[in-house]
Amino acid sequence: MTDVPAAATGAPPRMAAVPPAPAETFNEVSARAETTAEISAGTSADAVVVRRTLAEIEPMADRVTSYFYALLFTRLPDLRAMFPAAMDAQRDRLLKALLTAAEHLDNTPVLTEYLRGLGRGHRKYGTRAEHYPAVGEALIGALERYAGSGWDKDTEAAWVRTYTTISQIMIDAAAENESHAPPWWQAEVVTHDLRTPDVAVITLRPDLPYPFLAGQYTTLETPWWPRVWRHYSFASAPRPDGLLSLHVKAVPAGWVSNALVHRARPGDVLRLGPPAGSMTVDHSRDNGLLCLGGGTGIAPIKALVEDVAEHGDRRPVEVFYGARSGHDLYDIDTMMRLQRTFPWLAVRPVTEAEGRLTDAVRRYGPWAEYDAYLSGPLGMIRSGVDALKGAGIPSDRIRHDYLGEFAHAS
Repeated sequence: MTDVPAAATGAPPRMAAVPPAPAETFNEVSARAETTAEISAGTSADAVVVRRTLAEIEPMADRVTSYFYALLFTRLPDLRAMFPAAMDAQRDRLLKALLTAAEHLDNTPVLTEYLRGLGRGHRKYGTRAEHYPAVGEALIGALERYAGSGWDKDTEAAWVRTYTTISQIMIDAAAENESHAPPWWQAEVVTHDLRTPDVAVITLRPDLPYPFLAGQYTTLETPWWPRVWRHYSFASAPRPDGLLSLHVKAVPAGWVSNALVHRARPGDVLRLGPPAGSMTVDHSRDNGLLCLGGGTGIAPIKALVEDVAEHGDRRPVEVFYGARSGHDLYDIDTMMRLQRTFPWLAVRPVTEAEGRLTDAVRRYGPWAEYDAYLSGPLGMIRSGVDALKGAGIPSDRIRHDYLGEFAHAS
């Protein structure tokens, strides 16, 4: 999953097929933007150009993004305070966001959902609509500098149209969200349960109602690392008491995860961004659910099981819970208790000693009539998607929240 401060998503400064113009021209472009559907209908040719540019700059991605931020902070110095002190992770996130958008330029529903989530999420950084022109100017300047001979007026025009689409979706989503939701929530740590030396189950009490769906995730900032946000999935369906549950694994060099596992205590106050993610259950369908959860990826899978139960569904739910060893199956007791409670639920723990998770999935089935949900390390998601496609599940019925990162964080 990527979450990039608004000042880092894309860029345009000039109208297509016209000579270079000052910043005001970009404002005019945005003001005259057509509807999302009208613009997106013509993006196929632009998608080819955008992807070609990204392929050309990929070998020097670090320099491109560093130059982008240098231009941005020169033009709008006040924006620097919106970003973390250490920019390494942020530079990586910018490229991933661009790759994600480029990958889905021709898939309007997926692109729109992704960008609307970014637009809503960027409110927590203090991002405003007037920041987007500077972002556009900086990105075009960085691309023009490093794209070499592949950069021409047609390429620039394609990027202007693409960024106009991207930015308008994000701006509109932020404006709509502002009418009924805060930019962030304060959340107090209520309980901190250290399940293993590096995995903690944390319960939070938000200061205001926090509406979300089972299977979604939040972004979280700790008081120990200001402006550093990380993604964590909710480990339960919405609860009557309004409490939220997260599973956190401390990873090497993970600033936020290590703080949450080893430093956070009841009474500490964290900040949460808005909920995001599309790995949710469609309760209008009666297909079975095939769920693969690796490590702390079992958290949103547990939430989905609770969601099915609360809706009174009786369709079969098959959960494959993968971990390196039995010791790492830190939530197996909870999952087995759910299995004993609901006859339609089957839970199958799989450790490395027993083989790969995807091999275990192949031994059961058939799965062609199931909707699939995957959560865990990126490598597991990749192999899982391939295995599920091979088992006859169409791509549009395989859900995960890595999106263009097929192209979480500490």
